[in-house]
Amino acid sequence: MLLIKNGYVLDPKSGKEGTADILVKDERIVRLGPGIELKEDVQVIDAAGKMVAPGLVDVHVHFRDPGFTHKEDIATGSKAAAKGGFTTVVLMANTRPPVDNEETLAYVLQRGKETGIHVETCANITIGMKGQALTDMERLAEMGAVGFTDDGIPLLKEDVVKQAMDQAEKLGKPLSFHEENPAYITNNGVNAGKASEYYGIKGSDRMAEIDMVRRDIALAKGCNADISIQHISTKEAVDLVRQARKTNRHIYAEATPHHFTLTEEAVISHGSLAKMNPPLREEEDRMAIIKGLQDGTIGIIATDHAPHSPEEKGKSLTEAPSGIIGLETSLSLGVRELVEKGYLSMNELLSRMSYQPAMLYHLDAGYLEEGGPGDLIIFDKNETWTPTDYLSKSSNTPFTGESLPCRIHYTICGGKIVYSREQ
Repeated sequence: MLLIKNGYVLDPKSGKEGTADILVKDERIVRLGPGIELKEDVQVIDAAGKMVAPGLVDVHVHFRDPGFTHKEDIATGSKAAAKGGFTTVVLMANTRPPVDNEETLAYVLQRGKETGIHVETCANITIGMKGQALTDMERLAEMGAVGFTDDGIPLLKEDVVKQAMDQAEKLGKPLSFHEENPAYITNNGVNAGKASEYYGIKGSDRMAEIDMVRRDIALAKGCNADISIQHISTKEAVDLVRQARKTNRHIYAEATPHHFTLTEEAVISHGSLAKMNPPLREEEDRMAIIKGLQDGTIGIIATDHAPHSPEEKGKSLTEAPSGIIGLETSLSLGVRELVEKGYLSMNELLSRMSYQPAMLYHLDAGYLEEGGPGDLIIFDKNETWTPTDYLSKSSNTPFTGESLPCRIHYTICGGKIVYSREQ
């Protein structure tokens, strides 16, 4: 048994918060309230002066396993997740081989069970991520895939998208779409604007995202499949989702910490360490994403944790791969950019980083109540720290060396401590 005493408890499901104790037994919360005292032998954590919240849920991470384990693997990715406060992650399926078949899905799920956290995975929408024919979505769902995506590659054929929506509706599983039309892109990962002009290259025009978001929202009319617009980056796409949600509550969107924190100026300052798909855009886009998080248009914050080796990121800007790691800095950036600046309350931030993503993917996570999962984090919102050494295999991020608020002291999954700053 584990007893957490004197913490300031926040539950994003109910919106309740206040000082309380939490007792976890057999992986579940069995008591939650003030003044819990036990005569039995129990491990005690004194959380006085700290906040206690549900374990975070990231529904968009790349652990590169199988096929690219020099960048990350399921074991190291899970350790990085635990350090960042995540007790549940959903892996993307663009591995090698991709998760378009039973064997690879079984491998990923088994490796996930060997970690200390809950590792779920999506399977691919199309065979080989080629955008031509659907995978056996029904069988992959039966085996444990929690959603479907070809993340990294957009689905260009409308009939395939519509077929996927119809199948996802039958299965009750979400679809997550990477919305970048290559017709508007010459050098991806860099915004077509100030950043591309600085480097003397062409880039990714904002219409690449706008065009496909508009198309998929239109295709989703009359369909009850849950559709998630991944890593939204433009003000126009945010507004398209806002308008769509007025008549179709099955449309969702996710935002990354880097897109609500940085603009294309970061690419000028940090080069390939700030190169990502979709690219960092302009200040108006960043603020539109924050507004979308405020008003509920965007209900999910997801890191798009994308590890790459130093050798890969050390190539020229046009040759280096896109993406940054994000699991170990995500909560801190949310606190700094959204809570401390008054855009969201702490509980609202936690909702977008735990309860709401869990609900979209039908996961038992993201809330604190008696009978609920014993997945928690304990953190000091006001304690600063500097990211330098990562548990991820990779370190490709522009946030290294910055002073960040919000230090995680414990991550607890199923009543077991899976990360402790004290050890």
